[in-house]
Amino acid sequence: ITFMFQAFDNPGAGRPLQRAQWMALLARAPLDLLEPALRDHLARPARWLRAPETGLMMVQGRAGGTGERFNLGEVTVTRCALRVQAESGEEGEATVGVGYVLGRSQRHVHLAALADALLQDPAQQSALDAELLTPLRRHLADQQARRRARAASTKVDFFTVARESGSDDG
Repeated sequence: ITFMFQAFDNPGAGRPLQRAQWMALLARAPLDLLEPALRDHLARPARWLRAPETGLMMVQGRAGGTGERFNLGEVTVTRCALRVQAESGEEGEATVGVGYVLGRSQRHVHLAALADALLQDPAQQSALDAELLTPLRRHLADQQARRRARAASTKVDFFTVARESGSDDG
């Protein structure tokens, strides 16, 4: 299995998140944001279709970002799938949620799968978007801004260095 990492967390103004986009957000969500947002939903009847399991997955890169693919290495991934009973409690009404996360956190993948199942219900999607996905997008944007600022602080302008270190013989 190969992964192509893409930025799914910025759908644009006024566009709703699609399932692949919210699953990408949930996979990168810290537990301290997932736990409080889903605390009320943990008691809902759910049945494991695939209990959390951890394995390795090969990831690929591209030379120069657009060139030939090459195997970059293996990463640890945990996945699961569960069926969540509808809130109305009707027997036939259930939604399947799946979760894939980097690392070994079975709790994280369980919460991601639960959130995926709940977000598929149009009646709950707007509330969960406000309680979970919006703060998550904000958190990830802040995290990315901090990384960019840290990287910018190490930037070296080689043209300036060359001018400063060059000597004029004339």
